[in-house]
Amino acid sequence: MKISLERAQLLKALAHVQSVVERRNTIPILSNVLLQASDGKLALTATDLDIEVVETVAATVGQGGSTTAPAHVLYDIVRKLPEGAEVSLDHDSASERLEIRAGRSRFSLATLPKDDYPAMSAGDMTHRFQMAGTALKTLIDKTRFAISTEETRYYLNGIYLHTMEVNGAPVLRAVATDGHRLARVELPAPDGAAGMPGIIFPRKAVGEIRKLIDDVEGDVAIAVSDTKIRFSMGSVVFTSKLIDGTFPDYQRVIPSGNDKRLGVDTAAFSASVDRVSTVSSEKSRAVKMALEDGRLTLSVTSPDSGSATEEMEVDYAGDAMEIGFNARYLLEIAGQIGSETAVFELQDAGSPTVVHDDGTSTALYVLMPMRV
Repeated sequence: MKISLERAQLLKALAHVQSVVERRNTIPILSNVLLQASDGKLALTATDLDIEVVETVAATVGQGGSTTAPAHVLYDIVRKLPEGAEVSLDHDSASERLEIRAGRSRFSLATLPKDDYPAMSAGDMTHRFQMAGTALKTLIDKTRFAISTEETRYYLNGIYLHTMEVNGAPVLRAVATDGHRLARVELPAPDGAAGMPGIIFPRKAVGEIRKLIDDVEGDVAIAVSDTKIRFSMGSVVFTSKLIDGTFPDYQRVIPSGNDKRLGVDTAAFSASVDRVSTVSSEKSRAVKMALEDGRLTLSVTSPDSGSATEEMEVDYAGDAMEIGFNARYLLEIAGQIGSETAVFELQDAGSPTVVHDDGTSTALYVLMPMRV
């Protein structure tokens, strides 16, 4: 294999694929990236057996061929080469070394046989549809903070994607929960998505696809089966296994009878919560919200540091009540509210609270209270 290509192109592709590769691997071949050169293109593939990402870049191919090289080392080498450099990759099957040249720099990396590299078969994708990259970004950003990290409840370790009808119109809905808070956002279902199986998209794959979307313009082609999901965008194809489990019936935890409405200035509320929670050494410390007509008092008491209170004017006309919430959860939800006003729908100090904006957003959040 003999090829040459621009440093910037190679660096961008390596940045995309190497992040899938785990830093510590018990299987040596999984530490490598597969390089395949043919017909004026270089294809780079990385996998951890659950996720596979393939990116293709233009290259001057003197001699086709393929090999595997250490992903993180190769990325660090290319990253440290001078901007604008022309990078040459030369693999001699006899020596089993990959020679890298750029200007006066020379590197030689050990390789492993390409035949040992695992291939992730996509399988039969039953549903295919397209959606704008910005729409996919919205689905991910407004839900992923609520994904559970508790491995015992593995079926909560991802975003649940499914289609359903709302007011007679098909929607694509994304849901995530860790048992303490729930995030739900929906968009009009793209053509071809109707009837797709409900799938749980794993946490690591969510993070990887989110990074890739930032570098891609236009639509993303999505293909789904019972066990895998594949995203095709530009020169990148990203495939991930799905979580084999049953997502709980989240509809049951979304209250519908909360009759107390609280409207707060989103930015001011977020800043106030952040300030009063400063006295607590633990971000999970409860913030007490004391409500009365037109006024909200936020307070935190820490046995180690002291206490803090702050008052703010709000839109509230219900009965006086006190309720406590995890400070970090409040801040994360407030960060997803797109309008100037955040709306809390409450019932009592022990019941889940619904949070949403006051506009036309289809995002909704449910937050469990804490004892204060």
